[in-house]
Amino acid sequence: MNESLVRQIEFVKEIDKLKYVLRRTRLLHSDRRENDAEHSWHLAVMAIVLAEHANEPVDLLKVLKMVLIHDIVEIDSGDVFIYDTQQNHTNTVEELKAARRIFGILPQAQAEALIEVWKEFEAGQTAEARFARALDRLEPLLQNTSNDGGTWKEFDVRYDQVVAKKKVIAKGSDQIWAFAEDLLKQNLEKGILKK
Repeated sequence: MNESLVRQIEFVKEIDKLKYVLRRTRLLHSDRRENDAEHSWHLAVMAIVLAEHANEPVDLLKVLKMVLIHDIVEIDSGDVFIYDTQQNHTNTVEELKAARRIFGILPQAQAEALIEVWKEFEAGQTAEARFARALDRLEPLLQNTSNDGGTWKEFDVRYDQVVAKKKVIAKGSDQIWAFAEDLLKQNLEKGILKK
């Protein structure tokens, strides 16, 4: 039996667990919470459709890799709510441990390559990472808007808190940020978000 193939199939089976990691945000126009696998798929399609709006030319395949694997670590570490004031998305040690375990199921060269792509996304320093992170912040904005505030209302998240978390979109796409900023202002005017 081909050992490489066996390890790859084990990885494929392991990442099925991503379908069970629930996020706080709900699907557009729905009460059902989104899972991490759905989120990753949605970001991948968004990347294909919106790539022309990136601030800089991007390697679309690398962006796709980033958005498809960036949350795999949450199989072990769980999803951290973006507005959580306790963890505040600083669980990188736990996530790196998870990345090493989960990607480590793969043959070594493949594991190392995916860990590097994951680290690149987390660092947010390259054009691809900035664009991928912009999409990651845009999707829940669309969801919460479609659900009359969704998790913003549920957790009493204020306009300034949302803007602080969403302004990273501008690093990946000024055009998408202009759209997002307008959407945020509309939510404020409608009373969905409060100052």
